[in-house]
Amino acid sequence: MKFDEKGICIIVPILIIIYFRTEIQKILPHRYPFLLIDRKMRKAEITRGTSETEVVIKINLDGTGKTSFATGLPFLEHMLDQIGRHGMIDLDIKAKGDLHIDDHHTVEDIGITFGMALAKAVTDKVGLVRYGHAYVPLDESLSRVVLDFSGRPGLFMNANFVRGRVGDFDVDLVREFFQGVVNHSLITLHIDNLRGANAHHQVETIFKAFGRALRMAVTVDDRIPSLLPSTKGVL
Repeated sequence: MKFDEKGICIIVPILIIIYFRTEIQKILPHRYPFLLIDRKMRKAEITRGTSETEVVIKINLDGTGKTSFATGLPFLEHMLDQIGRHGMIDLDIKAKGDLHIDDHHTVEDIGITFGMALAKAVTDKVGLVRYGHAYVPLDESLSRVVLDFSGRPGLFMNANFVRGRVGDFDVDLVREFFQGVVNHSLITLHIDNLRGANAHHQVETIFKAFGRALRMAVTVDDRIPSLLPSTKGVL
């Protein structure tokens, strides 16, 4: 194959960029796709089955907030939609559980599977902002969520719901859901409902704030696209 001078002028810079792409990425981050500096779409699919439930979750951290649910738990689906929409995360969640006994197993196992999918999607955590926080109001209710992809699972939740149920949904299961997420995504998660006089509003502000905090934490920091956000060098 023969190249004229014009062809060489085009090919040589491209080859240089490919060869030195790691160093270039430190200077000109992933938002310049024309420089062949890309970042894989952070997606995951997890299937988890037990004698009590069968859960399948697909997640895309670089999505647009598209959601699809089939769990048999309408209020939980409404809350999961808040995570997707406010976290700009595409979520597809299907679950079959022993709802004839109780909602507990299904809610908990959805949380566990979501945590597993989240851990798989963030991969090695290189370039992440890592920390996320959000305050979200809904009328009289206000919640704060702070999280850290620390590798050290811990749930610290303070929420005194004014009622025990929202429709048919037991609000105790909010903690069970997030405990499952935390244990299997290995995040540190602080949840505080600061005030509220309506249980629906209290729960919804928690899920919205979690979505917003998650969106911040999984954002790629343009200044350190190839570095781990830790002085220890491990997360």
